[in-house]
Amino acid sequence: MTRARYSFDNDDAIAADRHRMLAEILDPFTIERLSALGDLTGKRCLEAGAGGGSIAAHLVDRGGSVLATDLNPRHLRTDRGYTVLRHDLSTEPVPDPPWDLIHARLVLSHLPARAAILDRLAAALAPGGTLVIEEWASAYRGIVLAAPDPATAALVERYHDILVGQLLPGNGGDPGWAGAVHGAMLAAGLAGVTTEIRASSWAGGTAGARLLAVNIEQLRPGFLAAGLTVEELGELTRLAGDPRLVIRGHLTFATAGTAR
Repeated sequence: MTRARYSFDNDDAIAADRHRMLAEILDPFTIERLSALGDLTGKRCLEAGAGGGSIAAHLVDRGGSVLATDLNPRHLRTDRGYTVLRHDLSTEPVPDPPWDLIHARLVLSHLPARAAILDRLAAALAPGGTLVIEEWASAYRGIVLAAPDPATAALVERYHDILVGQLLPGNGGDPGWAGAVHGAMLAAGLAGVTTEIRASSWAGGTAGARLLAVNIEQLRPGFLAAGLTVEELGELTRLAGDPRLVIRGHLTFATAGTAR
């Protein structure tokens, strides 16, 4: 069987921009959620699918002993106090358990074996350890809140429908997985499971809207195959910087549970 390609390859030239934008969008909520866990001094922390490393660095700053893993760790710094490991969550055991904290953000939704991986992460916790999974719920219609004209709104809606309806699922992703994480944690035997949900609007020029252009850059062949033209992709890239376009930010589900 041919393995599904991860939608947003770290080897792409624009991947570093993606990591910076995601940190700008998501780090405040992530840090707020993790801060509620209390003192991390001396705690063993696993940042799974660490991406650009901003949260791994935050955990170090809070006193954690941090292992940052990624399938392709090329964007992880080696001078920020965390250890870096190339690791495949889909095929390899969770490294070096048990962990006091395991955090994964926008990772499992892209992996076909997501439910089994969550079970393995939960099992790798120390007693009293916490698993925090953050995912975007993006499988919805009506993304445009404001646009210069109806044609622009229709084009952006079409882009979004193709992204979440065809391209992400075609690469093994599940844009609706965020809403299933809470139940999956309960099924894995975790206690005290809670989910916090947050979203905001993204105007053209902000990090959230600029992701539209980054998605087009990384998934261009798929958008073309789905029927968007070169001209339409160019217009969508321009609109990512147009403040007259305002789109609905994805709902961020931050779900946490504790090992018994």
